[in-house]
Amino acid sequence: MNGLGQFLKTSYTAYQAVENATAYLLSHGFTPLGEQAPWQLAEGGKYFVTRGGNSLIAFRYACGGAKIVASHTDSPALKLKENAALADKPFVKLNAEPYGGGLWYTFFDRPLKIAGRVVRERDGALVSQNYVSDFRCVLPSLAIHQQRDANEKFSPNLQTELPLFALGEAEFGARLQNAVSYDLFAVPDEEPFVSGANGEFFSSPRLDDLSGVYASLRAIAEGDGKGLCLCACFNGEEIGSRVYGGAGANFLHATLARIAAAQGRADMDDLLAASFLLSLDNAHSRHPNHPEKCDPTNRAVMGDGIVIKSHAGGAYTTDALTAAVAKTIFQAAGVKFQTFFNRSDMASGSTLGAISLTQASIPSVDIGIAQLAMHSAVETIAKSDYFELEKALFAFYGSSIALKEGEATVK
Repeated sequence: MNGLGQFLKTSYTAYQAVENATAYLLSHGFTPLGEQAPWQLAEGGKYFVTRGGNSLIAFRYACGGAKIVASHTDSPALKLKENAALADKPFVKLNAEPYGGGLWYTFFDRPLKIAGRVVRERDGALVSQNYVSDFRCVLPSLAIHQQRDANEKFSPNLQTELPLFALGEAEFGARLQNAVSYDLFAVPDEEPFVSGANGEFFSSPRLDDLSGVYASLRAIAEGDGKGLCLCACFNGEEIGSRVYGGAGANFLHATLARIAAAQGRADMDDLLAASFLLSLDNAHSRHPNHPEKCDPTNRAVMGDGIVIKSHAGGAYTTDALTAAVAKTIFQAAGVKFQTFFNRSDMASGSTLGAISLTQASIPSVDIGIAQLAMHSAVETIAKSDYFELEKALFAFYGSSIALKEGEATVK
């Protein structure tokens, strides 16, 4: 788990995640491409393209339909507003607002760093640079003596109780060295750790969904993939994917259009129809203290393998045929898997697959790892499930999938 742990620790935001992914792909022989330049693709070539500094698509070029794994690079955090410094001597507080649906009480009394990107003027150009603070912040709780009902109800006011304390630090503006603007977030700064009597659990910030990002990068870079394999790492899933590099934008569609042109296709629709997508995002495990929150027959449990997620309302893209394709691949590779449905009386969160289908209509199945404490400052998975995920993705890229209406052949 050392590689995953280092990736989680240093990928503070989507910007650092893509920076780390870029370094990883370059070290494995991938060639960077630019969206504003022509692409010359060679059979068997390994390429990647980034958008906005926070989204990335990597692929191994070949003819035929694409096997796509989609994950997301962002996680809930506290996003700093412009004019963030709030003077409250002898302290400097930083004005922030929620990014995504965080479990905000878990962000209190923990070490936080400021990370993201800063835009500065350099030689007449506006240049984005990734940024990680050299200091920590904290959100101090109000003492129990001053809020006697805190253990009955804790519901922080999102304006007055989320400003961060940079205790004893100099003016925040000076730290940013005359930035023109910034996209900065307060994020958990904790070491990933193993727990359990037998070391069976793994806990870390940002497991949702950087565990999926890292596993898909490993599978495409180090696996023996067949045909056209593609790994899409999108920003913005936690806020609905309506961003420049999100699953709801045209990043995947534009990339596949260029690949279709390189394959000599007059129309990319036949490429989409011949492709298959794994929408990879984590799932809720059965909580041992709250089993009533789960469906009685389709509950995910940490340690029981990959989760195949379904939902009648379309929150997940899985249908009978796409689920059968995934199950066939997993069974052939000896991958443990389980099925997940939400309780019928509980709302389901959406994920990448259903959103990306609005831009590129591709047969799709939603999968993930079962985890506890989703959207907490520190989340937990079973170590064995992460290894099953890697095995599943290696097997997916190494398979051959032929699709036609109502039928699929998997080898």
